[in-house]
Amino acid sequence: MKRVTICCLMLSAFGCSRPRPLTVGSKNFTEQIVLGEIVTQQLERRLGENVERKLDLGGTLLAQQALQNGQIDVFPEYTGTALTAVLKLPFSSDPATVLARVRDEYRKRWNLEWLNPLGFNNTFAMVVRGPDARAAGIETLSDAARRKQAWRLGVGYEFLQRPDGLKGLLATYHLPLEGNPKSMDLGLLYSALEQNQVDMAAASATDGQLSVRDIKVLGDDLHYFPPYQAALVVRVQTVAAHPAMRAALDQLSGRLSDSAMRELNYQVDGKHRPVAEIAREWLATVR
Repeated sequence: MKRVTICCLMLSAFGCSRPRPLTVGSKNFTEQIVLGEIVTQQLERRLGENVERKLDLGGTLLAQQALQNGQIDVFPEYTGTALTAVLKLPFSSDPATVLARVRDEYRKRWNLEWLNPLGFNNTFAMVVRGPDARAAGIETLSDAARRKQAWRLGVGYEFLQRPDGLKGLLATYHLPLEGNPKSMDLGLLYSALEQNQVDMAAASATDGQLSVRDIKVLGDDLHYFPPYQAALVVRVQTVAAHPAMRAALDQLSGRLSDSAMRELNYQVDGKHRPVAEIAREWLATVR
């Protein structure tokens, strides 16, 4: 032990250091943290080595920069986010086209690889109260556009400005609105619906609240919203250095449906259970 220590001290000027462990990152919201924990535990159990967590990193660009710089080796991302927010390219409504484009651009620009999608699509979801939808026979956004009574719309702050947000939604569906949309924190949208402060809200398709509340997700029948398929993005150098890594991560592809992701999110936000416990239970179903 003493000899090893002396050796490293003598060779420190020449780069003698312990190899950095595999590191999993995530953005700073519930779904990302859950996915990051699932990926970490999957790598640990399949590769038999310790994996470092850098979860709750921040927003999209911070996580992307960490991956490019080698501070993390893998993190979950969404195809629509990659296309519009990272690559600054026009969005498309075709999932295969979007995935192919981000795969090609990430590989060419940064030598990063997109694995096959995890199975769910966290796109925007326009939601209304279940009893209202059933009473009026409303299933889709086109149905909602035909309602004679104007909608009181609630949205998150970003939705007003995003290229795939309010402006394009209204141009596509011509929804009748009562006044200006009410902008609020995303966590308040469902309470606003239940308290009759708004009649429709711009939510996310995998919100945990959708698994327990009587809420109707309106079909995007004109395919306005771009796909936000979740997938793991990895550093090509890391996969080459850890040959078993790809097979371990491929086991997660296609395994998470929209409803399954909603339930996992609700276990954290609604039932306040530990993320590590939730991830461990879900991974027990992956063989």
